[in-house]
Amino acid sequence: MKVLDKIRSTVGEANGGAANGGNNNVAFSFEFFPPRAEGMAKVLELIERMVAYSPTFCDITWRASSGDVTLDIANRMQNSIGIETMMHLTCAEMPVEEIDRALDTIKSGGVQNVLALRGDPPLGQDKFVKIQDGFSCALDLVKYMRSKYGDYFGITVAGYPEAHPDVIGDDGVATPEDYQKDLAYLKQKVDAGADLIITQLFYDTDIFLKFVDDCRQIGITCPIVPGILTITNYRSFRKMTGLCKTKIPAEILAALEPIKDNNEAVRAYGIHLGTEMCKKIIAHGIRTLHLYTMNRDESALAILKNLGVIGVSKIPPPLKQQQKAIQEEVTKEEVAKVVG
Repeated sequence: MKVLDKIRSTVGEANGGAANGGNNNVAFSFEFFPPRAEGMAKVLELIERMVAYSPTFCDITWRASSGDVTLDIANRMQNSIGIETMMHLTCAEMPVEEIDRALDTIKSGGVQNVLALRGDPPLGQDKFVKIQDGFSCALDLVKYMRSKYGDYFGITVAGYPEAHPDVIGDDGVATPEDYQKDLAYLKQKVDAGADLIITQLFYDTDIFLKFVDDCRQIGITCPIVPGILTITNYRSFRKMTGLCKTKIPAEILAALEPIKDNNEAVRAYGIHLGTEMCKKIIAHGIRTLHLYTMNRDESALAILKNLGVIGVSKIPPPLKQQQKAIQEEVTKEEVAKVVG
């Protein structure tokens, strides 16, 4: 099933707007990244555990160097864990032959959703360079997918509330002209066949809300899903926002500075901030949330619980725990038969 259809069935409106029923009809989703080989079992267990909270979908990121891991996880998420799955796919270091292999693989496994991205330059390179027989941008990838695979895939693209990092200047902002060009490019991706937008991380909610309004003004009507990255560690927060050139409001820096060496305090503040950001987003009629988990569950689940979107007491134990409990009961019965 396409993620767009699942979102519509949850929030009640195609644009992700308000619907009746409190926070029970907020469509939320989780993002994971492929682990090293030794961490595969742990990540799959994490995904399984978080799927028990009934997200609308989950997605898995892509790196050309670990593409087969992503393909494996996407198949397991869809068919073993049983959650509607979206797989990231980038143009970076990916000739058309490899793009087809990836798309054909997930199509054969029933995965119907792709987040089409240009991707970051390889490590050690400052700028993205198109490889031979590859694509230069996400727009090319969207066009190709629609031309070759028709309407099979639900295609999601990235939106940048502050404009793409490539056009953000040394002063931390994009010029008005570059911001408008970035909006126009986003509309090109939607017009070419994308049916959903997930945004880059942000910490100024007003910037995100303005971005949504600006998109609507130029005729982008599809759902725009805010990407929420909870602050869990001060150093990683500054590194990520530096890489993405994300604006950090002064009040957030002021709150973090006195506690930056206290990981527990930083994590608690991150949950509080994430909760307040999501409350404001929902109050403005946007009832979709995409949570970047960084392969951890505590902060994302705490925010959803604070919002009243999930109730922990009603959540069943992970599938493996259920299987273990069943096996223990079987073992007890077998022992009873022998003893009795």
